[in-house]
Amino acid sequence: MNVDALPLPDLQVGLRVLDLVGIFAFSLSGALLGVRKRFDLFGVVVLGCVSAVGGGSIRDTLTGNVPPIYLRDETYLWVAIAGAVLGFLVGPRLERFDRTLSVFDTMGLALFAVSGALGGIGLGYGPLGVVFVGAISGVGGGIIRDLLAHEVPQVLYRRDQLYATAAGAGALVVYALHGKLPNLAVQLIGAALVVALRWLSRRGVVKLPVRRLPSDS
Repeated sequence: MNVDALPLPDLQVGLRVLDLVGIFAFSLSGALLGVRKRFDLFGVVVLGCVSAVGGGSIRDTLTGNVPPIYLRDETYLWVAIAGAVLGFLVGPRLERFDRTLSVFDTMGLALFAVSGALGGIGLGYGPLGVVFVGAISGVGGGIIRDLLAHEVPQVLYRRDQLYATAAGAGALVVYALHGKLPNLAVQLIGAALVVALRWLSRRGVVKLPVRRLPSDS
């Protein structure tokens, strides 16, 4: 597979669409957490925007695409603000915050993992580099969001809800299938794998091992 031979127009369009949808989903996720924490409108918008652009900022820095794209194209920030405001408005009407938060969080995770993987492939990264960039793209914003909301980042302890592992697996699939299938199909398969792993882990079918100390028993 020649990872350097990318159809750049298709790649750029695909990355932009994935970014915008992922930003909106992550912004809603962050906003809903802010509503649950009883943040005011400003706090909810800040948390939503940080959730939305945090992972992409890390990805852009790692791939040399600086300054981050949201500073060069304000469409990304407007989409993030729109998602956060929507989350603020509809959040109080949602009875099951955890489930709703998980849905949007999973959507953002899947889309950012795929877009990060495509960015790494475009720069000729190997499989480990692509997996790392894809995973950090997906989990970066969520880590910042959780820290600002005084939550332990899910990526560190939720073995029953695969997070970074799911993002890395999706990125690896994108790397493995790129050049063998149409770009859109590769993106959809990678994102679908992330969603599937998250769904299976939430139901206890797939989980990571935890090392327990004798004193824990």
